Amino acid sequence: MSRQDVYDCIGIGIGPYNLSLAALMEEKTDLKVKFFDQTPEFQWHPGMLINLTDLQVPFIADLVTFANPQSRYSYLNYLHTHNRLYKFFFFQKFEMPRQEYNDYARWVVSQLSCCQFHSEVIGVTDEGDRYKVVIDNRLTDEREIYYAKHVVMGTGSKPLILDGMDGLPDVDVHHTSKYLFHKNTTMEGSAITIVGSGQSAAEVFFDLLKEQQNHSYQLTWLTRSEGILQLESSKLGQEFFAPDYVDYFHGLTYEKRVEALETLDQLRNGIDPDTLNNIYNILYNHSVSANSPDITIQPLTEVNKIRKEEDQYVLNCRQWQEERDFSYQADKVILATGYKPNIPGWFFEEFEDKIVWEDDKKYKVSRNYKLEFKENRDRDHHFYTVTSLEHSHGAGATNLGLAVDRNIQIINDIVGEEVYEVQRNTIFSQFTMDK
Repeated sequence: MSRQDVYDCIGIGIGPYNLSLAALMEEKTDLKVKFFDQTPEFQWHPGMLINLTDLQVPFIADLVTFANPQSRYSYLNYLHTHNRLYKFFFFQKFEMPRQEYNDYARWVVSQLSCCQFHSEVIGVTDEGDRYKVVIDNRLTDEREIYYAKHVVMGTGSKPLILDGMDGLPDVDVHHTSKYLFHKNTTMEGSAITIVGSGQSAAEVFFDLLKEQQNHSYQLTWLTRSEGILQLESSKLGQEFFAPDYVDYFHGLTYEKRVEALETLDQLRNGIDPDTLNNIYNILYNHSVSANSPDITIQPLTEVNKIRKEEDQYVLNCRQWQEERDFSYQADKVILATGYKPNIPGWFFEEFEDKIVWEDDKKYKVSRNYKLEFKENRDRDHHFYTVTSLEHSHGAGATNLGLAVDRNIQIINDIVGEEVYEVQRNTIFSQFTMDK
């Protein structure tokens, strides 16, 4: 099926970033837009919607508020619509529960006619003055063709499984992204090991720690990190997630940007203090009993390979500070090894030789999120990306609080005028002296 009419914009992927873009476009523009996602419905990290976990950003970082606090798609309006506003008021927390964030996003999706699920984008080609987008519609089993003046790639990330940890049965060895899908069978094991660091590792460890006294498993946490380190959550520290810092960061050379990311690691990869406090509280209470559960927490430890031996898995480990190798056994392993950019194969086939790269893996992106092409640089049809931006836009590239500002700039650039106000000079910090 071919649709010859040209859309102003087509979005690839319907995660929080492109969902925010769709809502903001629908509310204040006349743009003709369409967004596609291959999944059957919107679900935000369904394998990690652990009960009693919160987002790590305040509720103001919803899909629309930083652009338009009066939007009908705001989290507060979601609460009001569902008669939950007073409950949230008495809840007295700035963060929203993770399960409720998912429900809120699904509520927004239900009001947008431009979002089409069951639809995988299998190809995008540059037609000279527009883009041709090929869709595999999994509901109709038809190939659909659309045309768009602009494209926004929001394909997000996918689980990172390190070499030496792949090819093993999912039910026994799986990434945290599948944690809830396998939780019940995981708890049937006698020895559970979590490999990795960061918030996901801590949340899974905490969840299994709460369950441990009702089961008989040994629980181990191995991480390469120097320690179980807390997220930098000071108020001035959080200003590195403001658009003002993104402006500064984007103006640095590529080499300086890479260096800056390393220095800001604790802003990006630390663990929420409340999670760490909750873990310690359980550990302390468990320690009162002479028959306290079997628990091991060991940082400074790399896991380089996992192999199966009979009904157990052997982890090849190295305490890197001591430079000492050892083996460790488990029958269930959960990998908190992070994520990597989910860039489709068709992207490289069509655009790899046409765009500018900052190194062999990182494409060059303008401040307003356009890919830079080698030829026809004054083109009027643009390819925007909200995927894989840490190298160009800093530590906040995956922060929900900056997604709205990103979409403000994309919308304003497409329309050619300030549909939504770009707010700057919003923080107390500055990152360079005025020239």
